[in-house]
Amino acid sequence: MASIEPGTSRSLASTSATALPPRSLAARLGITSVPRDELRRRYTQSGSKFVTIMGADVHYVDEGSGDIIVMIHGFASSLHTWNRVADELKHGRRVIRLDLPPFGVTGPLRSSTGAIETMNLPTYRRFIDTFLQALGITRATFIGNSLGGLISWDYAVRHREAVERLVLIDSAGFPMKLPIYIALFNSALVRLSSPWWLPEAIIKSAVRNVYGDPRKIDAATLRRYVEFFHGEGTRAAIGKMVPTLDFTELDTHVLTTLAVPTLVLWGAKDRWIPTAHAAEFAQRIPGAKSVMYAGIGHVPMEEAPERVMADLRAFLRTGAAGVTSSAGF
Repeated sequence: MASIEPGTSRSLASTSATALPPRSLAARLGITSVPRDELRRRYTQSGSKFVTIMGADVHYVDEGSGDIIVMIHGFASSLHTWNRVADELKHGRRVIRLDLPPFGVTGPLRSSTGAIETMNLPTYRRFIDTFLQALGITRATFIGNSLGGLISWDYAVRHREAVERLVLIDSAGFPMKLPIYIALFNSALVRLSSPWWLPEAIIKSAVRNVYGDPRKIDAATLRRYVEFFHGEGTRAAIGKMVPTLDFTELDTHVLTTLAVPTLVLWGAKDRWIPTAHAAEFAQRIPGAKSVMYAGIGHVPMEEAPERVMADLRAFLRTGAAGVTSSAGF
């Protein structure tokens, strides 16, 4: 049975407004890991809560009231990627966002013996179903980025009456070559060594690669990504997860049967998922509309939240017919 408890009332904004404490050489090289309780202390927010699911204390933020929106982040990200968008949407709506395992404050799922679970699609299906059931969510709008986009549209296919609207932001789903920073974990040597040695410089390079304009990334955001990736157990979990990321096995033809208002948002400078996939989603999902953001990378809601919010407001107010593509799909 899931149990829910309030999180620590601590705003991330206060962290970014002050000078960041230096990390030790061992920490910068990834020789040490950041303990889970330390991540909880640093990165929970005023709306943070925890629910026990599949052996893990899953971190989520639940704010506002009204129609429900569920936000699901991508690979190696966290619920914080939605901060600025959620801050606006929570006025007049109930906004729920979570740290997917093995990322963020949540970290890896573990078996009854303590072994780290492999986060493949069947496991994510079981996880997201259990999470929503624990919160009593029977119908919601789903907004997903990257891996979170895949989990969102897959949930819509499996629970058609439970999804009111769907927003896919640089979503995974179609066959693709994994980004080099993820594909590294297909190497047995990297999988073996990364839990004991993974310099933060590599993680910072990966985060900069996700942005269309890396100059937009502030020091606190970079530190957050690094510390979550260096979180206790996360690297070992990623090493088990990456070899299962085979998008050729997914049935994307089923998207043609979706009858849910859908908005596809995409960064034109996405270096992780081909921009051509935006058109694939828009063409396959009946009535879907799409918007391409010039100069923006893989995480538009984090890099250009004001542009994303403009399109989300129109979509949530009027449905897919109320959104027009400014980039001409």
